Amino acid sequence: MSLAMLLPDMPIRRGASCPQLDFALITVVVALFSLGLVMVASASMPVAERLGLNTLHFAVRQSCYLVLGLALGLMVLRIRLAWWEQCSLFCILFAIVLLMMVLVPGVGTEVNGSTRWVNLGVFRLQVSEPAKLLALVYMAGYLVRHGEEVRHSTAGFIKPLGLLTLATLLLLMEPDFGAAVVLMAAALVMMFMAGVSLWKFAALIATATAAFAALAVSSPYRMQRLTAFLDPWDDPFNSGFQLTQSLIAIGRGEWFGVGFGASIQKLFYLPEAHTDFVFAVLAEELGLVGILVTLGLYAFIVFRSYSIAAIAEQGGNLFAAYLAYGIGTWLGLQALINIGVNTGLLPTKGLTLPLMSYGGSSTLVSCIAIALLLRIDYETRGTVNSVPASGTAVAKRRRGRK
Repeated sequence: MSLAMLLPDMPIRRGASCPQLDFALITVVVALFSLGLVMVASASMPVAERLGLNTLHFAVRQSCYLVLGLALGLMVLRIRLAWWEQCSLFCILFAIVLLMMVLVPGVGTEVNGSTRWVNLGVFRLQVSEPAKLLALVYMAGYLVRHGEEVRHSTAGFIKPLGLLTLATLLLLMEPDFGAAVVLMAAALVMMFMAGVSLWKFAALIATATAAFAALAVSSPYRMQRLTAFLDPWDDPFNSGFQLTQSLIAIGRGEWFGVGFGASIQKLFYLPEAHTDFVFAVLAEELGLVGILVTLGLYAFIVFRSYSIAAIAEQGGNLFAAYLAYGIGTWLGLQALINIGVNTGLLPTKGLTLPLMSYGGSSTLVSCIAIALLLRIDYETRGTVNSVPASGTAVAKRRRGRK
C-alpha cells in the first residue's frame, strides 16, 4: 500500500512513486501476533474461569492491547528518525526515571515478589519494557555523536555504558535479571556493529558475564532457580515444578501437537501458561511443526532487522542502522531466552515471549519497535537512490514498469 497519505512528511523524488512498506516484515509480525492471540485465548481460559471471568477475558484484553499498539505504531510511523536522534539523551533519562519510579513505595506494584509495575488504572505498565527501547535509542544516538571516540578510545568505549549500567542496576533492584541481560547484550551488539575493536568487546563481555554470574550466585532466589534448572526432576513438586510441567507439555506435543485448545498442562498444571510459558502450550497443541514455524518467524524478524540496518548503514544513516541492529537483537534475544526457559535450556527469567505472550506493556512496546523498523526501512529507501527496495516492493515496481 502507498504511504503518501499516511506519511505526508516524507520527501518524494519527482516522478517517483511513494516507497512501500516492508510487506514481508508486516506479514510475519501479523502472523506472530495472530498466533499469539490464539494461544493466549487457549492458555488463559482455565485461569479466567477460576477467577470467575468470561472465558475469553484475557483474549479480549490482549486484542485491545493489539488495537492500541497498532494506533501507537501508526503514530510512530509519522515521526522522523531525526527527532528520535535529537531526543536520544532525553530517552535514557526518561527510562531511568521510569525505573526509579517503580521502586518508590506506593508507586510500584509488587507481583510474585518483584516490583516491576506501575498501576495506570487501565492496566499495569511494566516499566522495563519501554525502558529497554528508550535505552537502545540513546545508545544509537550516542554512537552517532561519539563514534570515533567509542571506536578508538578506551574511555570513550566505557562512557556510554555509564547510564546503561545505572539502568541495569535499577532493573536488578526490582529485580528483573532477564531484562538487564537483554538490555546490556543488545547495547553491546550495537557497539560491536559500530566498529568497536574485538578485544574491547571480548573484555567487556567477559566482565559483564562474570558480574551477572556473581549476582546469580550471591542471590538465594536466583541460586535456587539455577539449581532447579540444572535438575528440575530432583524436586518436581516444588522448585522444579514449573519447568517439569513445561517439559511435559512440550513432550506431549510430539510432531503435530494435540490440537488447538486440547492442552492438558494449561489446566492449572503449568503456572503462567498465558504469559511466560505460552510457548509450552503452543508446543503441546501444535507440536514440533508449530515450534519450527514459530522459530522461523522470529528468525525472519531478526534477519530482516539486520538487513534493514545494513541498507541504512550503506546509505549513511548510522542512527537508523544502529537502532535497527539493537531492535533486532533485543527481540531475537528475548524470544530466544523465553524459548530457552520453556525448554529447560536456561534458568527461569520471567521474560515474556515478544509479540506473543499476554501483556499490555510488552505488546505496546513491541508494536512501537516494529513501527520504528518500518520507519527506518521507509526513510532509507525513500532517500537513498542507489539502494532499491526489497522483496514485494521490488516485484511490484518491476511489474509496474512492464
